[in-house]
Amino acid sequence: MTGLYHSILYQRGIYPAESFKQVQKYGLNMLVTDDEKLSAFFTNFLSQLSSTFRSLRLPCLFVSHSISAPTSKPRKEIMAEIQAIIRQITASVSFLPLLEEQCAFDLLVYTDKNSEVPALWEESDPRYIKDSAEVRLRSFSTRVHKVDAMVAYKNPEADI
Repeated sequence: MTGLYHSILYQRGIYPAESFKQVQKYGLNMLVTDDEKLSAFFTNFLSQLSSTFRSLRLPCLFVSHSISAPTSKPRKEIMAEIQAIIRQITASVSFLPLLEEQCAFDLLVYTDKNSEVPALWEESDPRYIKDSAEVRLRSFSTRVHKVDAMVAYKNPEADI
């Protein structure tokens, strides 16, 4: 979901608007960065993430007594679910508080303690937002993977 990261950075003003260009992804018009270093960062991260997920060993075995062949979800349905999540994340910008100072970002991946991860990744504690508000977004599943989406932000009403 490469375009999604770019879209969030654009919408939240983390990078200047002139460092983005419009492209078609997942059947939607999206903004992605022109910044070569940022593009390389995301390409590298997503490649490592993909390799990590492919190498995971599942700790359980599921045996099905079904006679019929397993079904897969149609690509069109998967694309519609991805589009719905992207639209929800885009819409979430309207209720997030304004960013009043320069920001940086981290990408966090939660794994099992025994998972092998790329050597360049750093182990860290979970990053919690003090006095946060959270909005759960629609999830989707490909029958192989499941994605749950959530937006967490510092609740401006907590300071009142």
